[in-house]
This record gives sequence, structure tokens and C-alpha cells, in this order.
Amino acid sequence: MEYTTLGSTGTTVSRICLGCMSFGSSDWREWVLDEAESREVIERAIDLGINFFDTANVYSQGESERVLGNVLADYDRDEQVLATKVYGGMGEDPNASGLSRKAIEQELANSLDRLGTETIDLYQTHRWDDDTPISETLRALDDAVRRGQVRYLGASSMWAYQFADALHTSDALGLDRFVTMQNHYNLAYREEEREMLPLCEREGVGVIPWSPLGRGFLARPHEQFAETIRGRHIEGSRFARRVNAYRANGGDEINERVEELAEENGVKMAQIAIAWLLHQDWVDAPIVGTTSVEHLEDAVEALEIDLSDSDLDYLEEPYGPVEVVGHE
Repeated sequence: MEYTTLGSTGTTVSRICLGCMSFGSSDWREWVLDEAESREVIERAIDLGINFFDTANVYSQGESERVLGNVLADYDRDEQVLATKVYGGMGEDPNASGLSRKAIEQELANSLDRLGTETIDLYQTHRWDDDTPISETLRALDDAVRRGQVRYLGASSMWAYQFADALHTSDALGLDRFVTMQNHYNLAYREEEREMLPLCEREGVGVIPWSPLGRGFLARPHEQFAETIRGRHIEGSRFARRVNAYRANGGDEINERVEELAEENGVKMAQIAIAWLLHQDWVDAPIVGTTSVEHLEDAVEALEIDLSDSDLDYLEEPYGPVEVVGHE
């Protein structure tokens, strides 16, 4: 395993972050692993040197946090960097969603309880809340840091102008600021390079991209994508827009070039796609979700793949502008 510092925090994290959306309850999504299978993957991640785990309160409506907490309880909690998120709706309570002070305080308490920990290392806003002033959100998050319930604050997908506004508001009010951006970024979706990633680089904000494989689009030939359980789940769902963006304006050709380079190097397509992200200077640790130990091991092995400048250019060349997706 390789390690890096998380943005400008000084905290050391593995260069692969294990995304835990796949853990919890198959009642929530057909492809989600139940607790026993989830434990097998999480424990193997720890064996491989992964110390960075990302979940959210809405994943399996809390079950992902509970399962992750149960597994990590068998290890030294101080050796793990634990991240979760707040924003999405939890049940029918209208105050159990969004980024109001009430929502943040009650959902943070619930997340701490399910995770079985006194402090969350990285507490992230899952999306932007148009209905709550950013100053209210930031004051509530800052208070959580002051109480010792949270160590660092992070944000996820939003427009660059919104993120700049949040950083400016934190500085103006003397509040803890966001130290990470968890955004939508992969070889088939690079719209974040236009504004968000340069902003993060300038502000010393760590970047931990989600969907590094484009929901599986970069893990297999594009004509086979719909054959997977997750691929079938995407059809007709709100995620279909994202896959359409991956395939648009050069996406299928990028997929074919990933397949070509994978064959030339004797590795898997997913490993080439992850290796590409690891070669991007502004990326700290891609968030890799998986439902198998084999795919987890593949992701870790991608750290050993050295792509040349010509390889990177070849993979990137077909890309053209696509619809901005992932903020929803």
C-alpha cells in the first residue's frame, strides 16, 4: 500500500479509499452485500493496508455505517480514518435531510451511534443544500468540530462557485473550512478539470473522487455494461444520465482504449482506469467501491501500474465536453 497526506491536513491515508456504499443490506439495493459478506471485504482491505473508509448515513439507510462500525470495532480505531456524510433523507422526518443545524446535529449523533465511535475523522456534506444558508451549515459543522465529534470537514459534488463561496464564508466567519472535496471524476467524466480541481489545488483541498470506474463503465467493454446486476439497476434510474454522459462525445472510444492498454499490459480494464486517476497530481485517494475481495485486490494492484506520458495522452485524447452530472 502507498500512503499520502489528506489535502493540507497532515493526516495520512491510504491511496485507495474503500467506498462502503456496497455494504449494508441487499434490501436497499440488489447488488449490496449483507453484513457477513461485507465483513470479508472490509477485513481484507485492512489486511492490504487500507486505512481510509468512506460511507454515508443514507447508504442502506444507516446499515452501511452500522456494518462498518461493527467490523472496525475489532481493530484499533486510532489506526483507521473514518469518513461519512450527511444530507440525504433518512426516513419520513422532513428534518432528517438537508444541511440545517437540526438535520446536521441529529444525523451526526445517529451516525456516531451506528459507527460506534466518539469521533468521525472526516464529516462531509453529501450535496449542496439550496434551502439552508451556507453560514448556518458551516456554523453547525464548526460546532461539531469544537465538541470533538468531528476532526475534519469535507464536501461532495457541487458547482465550483458554491464551493468557493463556502470556503470564503468559513474564512470570513473564522470557522473550520472544508479540507476535502469528494467529487465526480474519472477517465470518462472530466468536467471537474475545468473549475473545481484547479480551485482545490489552489486552496490546498484534498481530492477524493467518487465513481472512479464510472459505475462499472470503465471496468468492462462498453457493449457488456448492461449485462451486470448493477448495470441493469442503472437502466431507467436517475443514474442513467451519468452513464449516458460517460458514453457521449468520445466515451466509448475511451473505453476501447482502456481495454486495449489493459490487454497490452496484461492487467484488467478497471486497473488501468484506477491507475489513470492515481497519476493525476490533484487526486489524493480515489474512492473504490467493490462487492468482491478479488476486485478489491485488483484495485490495490493498480498502484503498481506505471502509465507513460504517451499512455496518458492516448487514454485522454478522445474526451470531449459532456453534460455536467453528479450534483443531483
